[in-house]
Amino acid sequence: MNWIAHIFLSEYNINFQIANYLADPLKGRIWEKANENIKKGMSTHKKIDAYTDSHEKFKKSKNRLGEKGLLKAVVMDLTYDYLLTKNWNKFCNIPQKEFLDTFHYNAKKELKNIPQEASFYLKRLIEHEILHQYNSLEELQIAFNRVDYKLSSRLKSRDNCSRYLNIVEKNIEGIEEDFLLFFPQLCFEIKKSLDKTKIDHWKI
Repeated sequence: MNWIAHIFLSEYNINFQIANYLADPLKGRIWEKANENIKKGMSTHKKIDAYTDSHEKFKKSKNRLGEKGLLKAVVMDLTYDYLLTKNWNKFCNIPQKEFLDTFHYNAKKELKNIPQEASFYLKRLIEHEILHQYNSLEELQIAFNRVDYKLSSRLKSRDNCSRYLNIVEKNIEGIEEDFLLFFPQLCFEIKKSLDKTKIDHWKI
């Protein structure tokens, strides 16, 4: 799963949400003096990724992209964020724009309380409003391009995300079917380790 899903699949606490996002760019490194919500958010990120990568429906979605491809998992993570956005009202009690705007507002206030490396990634996420850019297949293409821009020339010569867009478009109905079966199961699994009183934004 990608960033929107990780922020959603958190206790409704800004430090928890921030850590669930930052675990990806920081590669799970927890900084010194991090509070318990930061630690729990990082841990939850790892649980989400492990469950997702091993799930039969996520694997089925990747296989819809073809037999080979180094970046199929990345492409599917981004596509599932698009599908979460599309189906937001099935899963969240808070309207999507309100949820993301509140995250941006609270995260901006926390920038001064986290290390420079972490604040760099968080500030970029906020300033470019990246979380608001998964509302269409056209915006999904932009997300693919954003990943491709960061690829090494060596990896880019072997694969890139942008080449998958047409394949995703042709298979989007099947991929969405996979997602709608998978995501409630992911929520159920992650809920086991969360404080149930702090996930009132979840509908399931």
